[in-house]
Amino acid sequence: MTTTATVPESLGSEQFNRSPNILSRFAQNFYVRRLGKALFTIWVVSTIIFFLIRLLPGNPVEQYIARLIETQGMDYENARTQAAALFAINLDAPLWQQYGDYLWNLLHLNLGVSITSPGTPVTAIVARFLPWTIFSVGIGLIFSFTFGILLGLMMAYRREGFLDHSLTIFASVVSSIPNYLIGILLVVWLGVQWKILPIAQMRGTMSPGVTPSFSLAFLGDALFHAFLPITTYVLTTIGTWMLSMKGSTVGTLGEDFVTVARARGLTDWRITTAYVGRNAALPLFTQLAIAIGFVVGGSFLIETLFLYQGIGYQLNVAISQRDYPVMQGIFLVITMSVILANLLADFLYGWLDPRIKVG
Repeated sequence: MTTTATVPESLGSEQFNRSPNILSRFAQNFYVRRLGKALFTIWVVSTIIFFLIRLLPGNPVEQYIARLIETQGMDYENARTQAAALFAINLDAPLWQQYGDYLWNLLHLNLGVSITSPGTPVTAIVARFLPWTIFSVGIGLIFSFTFGILLGLMMAYRREGFLDHSLTIFASVVSSIPNYLIGILLVVWLGVQWKILPIAQMRGTMSPGVTPSFSLAFLGDALFHAFLPITTYVLTTIGTWMLSMKGSTVGTLGEDFVTVARARGLTDWRITTAYVGRNAALPLFTQLAIAIGFVVGGSFLIETLFLYQGIGYQLNVAISQRDYPVMQGIFLVITMSVILANLLADFLYGWLDPRIKVG
C-alpha cells in the first residue's frame, strides 16, 4: 500500500501570492516612489525641451540651415546634413523616430555638438563650466543656510526683543531685493565708491597662469574670483532662511514634547539642539532644494554681471550666439539639477523624520 503526500491548498496559495506581495511592497517603498517620480519628471522635462526646440517660431534647425546657405554658399542638402550632425538628429526621419533617437542620445549623454564651436560636444562644454557654478552656488548656499538657521533660532528665542526686530528688518530687506540688484550694489560700493575690491582683477574664474590643482594656492585664487557671486548668493538667500527658521522654531517651542523635555530637567542646550532645532529645521530642507534650483537657474544674471564663467554665463553666451544645441543641453542640465535636488531633499527628509515614509 502506497501513500501520497498532499500539499495543503493554503500553502500553495501562499507561495503563489508571495511574489505579488513582494512586488507590492517594493512599489510602495518610500524611496522607490520618490525615485520613480523623479525619473518621470526628468522624462517629461526632456520631452518638453525636445518639442520646444522644434516648435519654436523660426525652427532653429532650419534657421541654421539658412545661415549655412547664406554665409557659406552651401546647397540645401549639404547644409541639412551638417545641421543634422550638429543637432545629433536625423532630420529625414519621422518625428517619433527623432524623439526616440533623442531619448537614446540622452541615455548615452550625447547632447549634440556646439554650433559656434564646431567639433566640441555639448557635454564637454557643460563639464567645463558647470563645476564653477556648483562651486560658487554650493558655498553660497552652505553659508546662507547655516547662518540663516542659527540666526533664525536666536530670533525665535529672543523674539520681541531688540535683536529680533533688528534681524527681522535685515532679513526682510535683503530677501526682497533682486539678486542682480544686490550684485550691482556690491560692484558700485565695494569696487567704485569705496575701492575695497579690485573688481577688474576678480573677473573670470582663475587668474592667468594658475592651473587647477588640490592646493591652497588654487583654492584661494578660486575663492578670490568667486567672492562676489558667493556674497550675492548669501545676501539674497539668508533672509529667507532666517525668517523661515524663526517661524518654524516659534511653532516648535509650543509643542508638548518640548514641555515634557523641560519637565524632565534637560538642559536648555540639549532641548535646543536635540528637540527644537532639529524639528524646526526639517521643513527647511525642502525649501533648500527649491532654492538650489532658483539660484542655479538665475545664476546666468549673476555670472554675466561679474563675468564669472560658469554654466549661467555660458548659457547667456549661447543665447546671444543662438547656439541651440548648447542652449538645449544647459536647459536640460539646470532642470535636472532642480529635480535631483528635490529628490535628495525627499531622501534626507525621510531619513530625518521617518514618519513621512508611512502612507
